[in-house]
Amino acid sequence: MLKLAVIGKDVSRSDSPAIHEFILRRRFGTACSYERVSLPPECFSVQAETLFSRFDGFNVTIPFKGEIVPYLRTLKGDAARFGAVNTVVTATRTGYNTDGYGFLLMLENAGIKVRGKSVLLLGAGGAGRSCAGALCAAGAEVFVYERDGARLAEVHRALGGFTPLERVPVRPFDVVVNCTGVGMHATEGQLPSLVYEDGTDDACRVLRDCGQAVDLIYVPAKSEFLRAAERCGKPVLNGASMLFYQAYMADCVYCSAAPSAEEAGRLWKEYQGEIE
Repeated sequence: MLKLAVIGKDVSRSDSPAIHEFILRRRFGTACSYERVSLPPECFSVQAETLFSRFDGFNVTIPFKGEIVPYLRTLKGDAARFGAVNTVVTATRTGYNTDGYGFLLMLENAGIKVRGKSVLLLGAGGAGRSCAGALCAAGAEVFVYERDGARLAEVHRALGGFTPLERVPVRPFDVVVNCTGVGMHATEGQLPSLVYEDGTDDACRVLRDCGQAVDLIYVPAKSEFLRAAERCGKPVLNGASMLFYQAYMADCVYCSAAPSAEEAGRLWKEYQGEIE
């Protein structure tokens, strides 16, 4: 039996245990125990080392995708490219990032084409940088808005390929993606704060001019960001399938298996049927 966990600031409502248990059982015939481990950010450095002795592997979410890196020996694939980790194999202290895979597969299976399209990402944290890197590789015209100028500059130096924004231009975007985490847990019901080039602050403004709104949040199923987009008459998509697809890729890592987009899509449909 694999001993796994998800680590984050507040993962009390995370669907990760049910998802990983389903994938590992259905696809790999493997049992697992899967814990939710919520840590205050100030306690992460004290608790990080214990994770390697408690679990065979673990997934990392907001806000520890960068903080876990110093505790690892090796970064593979997108983790090395993005400087953010969401999957750890403890035996080798190796970090992986499956967010980009999950994000692009979510968009693809929702019929959202990004090649040649303008995409505005809100937030340059671990999730934002992963999505930015994946979108750039997929041929999108990527803009990343981040109020923390130092963080934005660091991500731009590491990734390149996108336009960094400390203020949002007044122009339409084909797709707007909320990667900030604002709208869940203590901020449920809130909108991310956006400052425009003309000095105004109105998150709904960018939604009125976009073609599609996406939020990586999946609890609640419709964040205030998505509700606002719907009020503007825009199609919306939450991050539930992204969570599933990145979990599928992580389980392929844990089980040393090659991923298949077709298989991932089939398992997602089966999972939806099971939980319904």
